Amino acid sequence: MSETIISVENLGKCYQINHEHQRGYTALRDVIAQKARNIFSKDRNASKSTEDFWAVKDVSFEVKSGEAIGIIGRNGAGKSTLLKLLSRITEPTSGRITLKGRVASLLEVGTGFHPELSGRENIYLNGAILGMSRREIKSKFDEIVDFSGVEKFLDTPVKRYSSGMYVRLAFSVAAHMDPEILIVDEVLAVGDADFQKKCLGKMGDISQKEGRTVLFVSHNMSVMRQLCTKLLYLEKGRVSGFDHSEIVISKYLDSANSQEYNFPAKNKSVYFTGFNARSKDDEHIYPGGSAHFELFLKVNSPEPMKVHVAVSINDKYGYRLITPYSRNNDEPVLLLPGDNVVICEIDKLMLKPDIYNVHLYVGSEYESIDYVSSGVSFEVAPFPYYSSFMPDDSQGQVLVDQKWYKK
Repeated sequence: MSETIISVENLGKCYQINHEHQRGYTALRDVIAQKARNIFSKDRNASKSTEDFWAVKDVSFEVKSGEAIGIIGRNGAGKSTLLKLLSRITEPTSGRITLKGRVASLLEVGTGFHPELSGRENIYLNGAILGMSRREIKSKFDEIVDFSGVEKFLDTPVKRYSSGMYVRLAFSVAAHMDPEILIVDEVLAVGDADFQKKCLGKMGDISQKEGRTVLFVSHNMSVMRQLCTKLLYLEKGRVSGFDHSEIVISKYLDSANSQEYNFPAKNKSVYFTGFNARSKDDEHIYPGGSAHFELFLKVNSPEPMKVHVAVSINDKYGYRLITPYSRNNDEPVLLLPGDNVVICEIDKLMLKPDIYNVHLYVGSEYESIDYVSSGVSFEVAPFPYYSSFMPDDSQGQVLVDQKWYKK
């Protein structure tokens, strides 16, 4: 039976957020006067307040030797903070972490690299930071260089490297130090498709063939299903699930596709109050399957309004992929005073599995009224079974409905 190599008990990390209270427009003379008053005031922080923010709270789990564990959750769920705690970069506020063996972590592109040194020199520097001896680095030097594919630029200062070259070299060093525990954040998204496959293959070998432990953060559920035996699902810094990959992915996608986003009230004639994404059958959205977008809007006017509404779907890099737009219909959308729900139905959403950001637009015939450009997303889920024909990044982001035959 495999031994426990990582033990986390009631782990928490708290940050203090400072708030300064200001009312409306403040002139320079008001700022100077306030500073002068603060000099003679007993309570110099009277205009400030602090708030405790728990990035991670009450997190407990155990990992066995040789397991590949994925960590998933929405942006801001605490994934990167948890990895920094496990890597001993950040001290926990509460709880305890027990690690057995050497840890190699790759959390940011070029961590531990000196920009003025060459790639060759940084291999030795980064290896030493990770705990490798000079003899160990020298014995594996050729393997590291060959895996990274940057041999041509080995004697070039790394400040002239692209972000992709940075991550290739950094991952190569971390993966070849033979750690008992390898911790990898989403930095692999920087590399090209071929190198990502190479890295995933290496992490698979580390866990399955070499019996070492891998902790991996990614938003790509296909990769998680393929690489990881179990997933840790974080919501607002707390553990929402820790189980076999299929069980946790199903729970995560249910949450991602059914979540209604609450937007603040605005002083506009019409504005968005929420968004929901699902299939027509209330199931997950799959590649080539139906999509049912619900746009919640509120009309502040006592009279009905005729508007046009759009849903812009963008990839994780910010590139616009498609924009379903109600203007394509013959008539605008008629909204009544108060709360309204506008539906956009797509029979076949030809997008590969991934998380997509959504921008929302509503306007009249002559002007834009409300626009939401951040904080809204939905997921196109992988099929419930692993398929060899599942499209990868090398085939692009948008799918096409196609037929192949011999003439």
